[in-house]
Amino acid sequence: MSTTAHHFLFGEDFLTAGIALQIARGERKASISDTAREKIRQSERTVQNIVEKGDPVYGINTGFGPLCTTKISKEETNILQSNILQSHSVGVGDPIDTEIAKLMLILKAQSLSKGYSGIAEKTLDRILWHIDNDAIPVVPSQGSVGASGDLAPLSHLFLPLLGLGKVHYKGDVIATQELFDSLSLDPIALGPKEGLALINGTQFIAAHAVQLVAKLHNCLSHSDIIGAMMIEGLQGSVKPFYKELHQLRPFKGNIHVASKVKSLLKGSEIMEDHIDCDRVQDPYSLRCIPQVHGSSRNAWLHLKELLEVELNSVTDNPIIIDEELTISGGSFHGQPLAMAIDYACLAASELGNISDRRIYLALEGNSPGVPKLLMEDTGINSGYMILQYTSAALASENKGLCFPSSADSIPTSLGQEDHVSMGSIGGRKALRVIDNLEKILAIELLTAAQAFEYRKPMKSGIILDKIHQEIRKHVPFAEKDRVFADDIEEGIKMIKNKTITTIADQVSKNKNVSLETQYSEEFEVY
Repeated sequence: MSTTAHHFLFGEDFLTAGIALQIARGERKASISDTAREKIRQSERTVQNIVEKGDPVYGINTGFGPLCTTKISKEETNILQSNILQSHSVGVGDPIDTEIAKLMLILKAQSLSKGYSGIAEKTLDRILWHIDNDAIPVVPSQGSVGASGDLAPLSHLFLPLLGLGKVHYKGDVIATQELFDSLSLDPIALGPKEGLALINGTQFIAAHAVQLVAKLHNCLSHSDIIGAMMIEGLQGSVKPFYKELHQLRPFKGNIHVASKVKSLLKGSEIMEDHIDCDRVQDPYSLRCIPQVHGSSRNAWLHLKELLEVELNSVTDNPIIIDEELTISGGSFHGQPLAMAIDYACLAASELGNISDRRIYLALEGNSPGVPKLLMEDTGINSGYMILQYTSAALASENKGLCFPSSADSIPTSLGQEDHVSMGSIGGRKALRVIDNLEKILAIELLTAAQAFEYRKPMKSGIILDKIHQEIRKHVPFAEKDRVFADDIEEGIKMIKNKTITTIADQVSKNKNVSLETQYSEEFEVY
């Protein structure tokens, strides 16, 4: 992605998962629009006026949670805001990925820039400074229940505004005050409502969902390509991918996958070689790729659509409409994303489940020309037998991670917050499933390439042939046993680095072989 991409304006432009990642990775610049700045200043003035009037408004001149009936004096409202960041910084566990922490800053900047949170302009500018200078707060991974905002992780995220906590900076983790001293920066003095505005919200959940959308999309794209290569290697049928079948059951994901796989198989000599064979139908792991991969696509689309609503929403509390109307509601509740994340988690697990079935199928030796265990000289050699043990272990582990976090709730805040989403746990868990899925797909990539080899000298479609050539640059054909863990690591790199999908896109463009479908635009991240 070019760094000349459209400059993003917080509070005005529409944020997507793809754009958020571009900003986080330095591929797109972002700033607050002039229109948004005026709304931000007006909201801050409204909060100041509320403080002057003295009428009780939650979080501005009252305590928090079960202390909402405790009145706070005008003189103490600022102390209240710095105290809440410190008292709520109770996270534990390993720090979250630096990119996720940076995404949290980006997503919070978008939400606060809408002008309904009472945040001060200088505070938002400091948040943008952290983004632009890659001074990313250290945020523990555990401690949020996904409602009343991701309170603990967001508190840690914004401790550096007070000169507290630690930050990732130029490859090191250092105390924030040490960073400020080296750069002659001063901490921010928070005004009324600001502390609460900073730590109320769903940005921990949403930042995990942003990564989930991108990583699951990558796995979906690889699943279709690897599945097509396995069809070639095992000489499966192309008929289950005909549009005439899927128009009679027109789920978007199914149609998209069927069309894409059929395009990958177009012009294949391997497919033509067995067109008159007496095999009536393939096992489900080949024949039902459109239905299974397509269902996971539909789940991904559901998460993407809900996430885009969330990324462009105001999720703190209370909401400042004007001096006469402040609303203490529940827009910080993570349930809308929590349920969709659990759905996507299941979708990812199912991709790994069917991938493992295809790996097993490839080892059986039931496809003419393909030896058992994908190696001619077995007995002295075990071939690809034990790679499937690993994929089975990973697929089973993922099944155990599929219990929906959003099905649980434990009351907090002395019962004031008596139903919570646990979406923060679901987000972390879903990314673990994706990590396992990438490994399973890497193993299928290796087994599909090995089976594919036995079809030579016949050629596949031009895209799959080029992909196979690329795989062989990283992992050679296996004639005898070797340390296959090294091959798996190379396969994982190819999945994570998008080596395979990049080749597919390049060949498709250069050779005018379209992989586009009627739903391609909907199934894109950016």
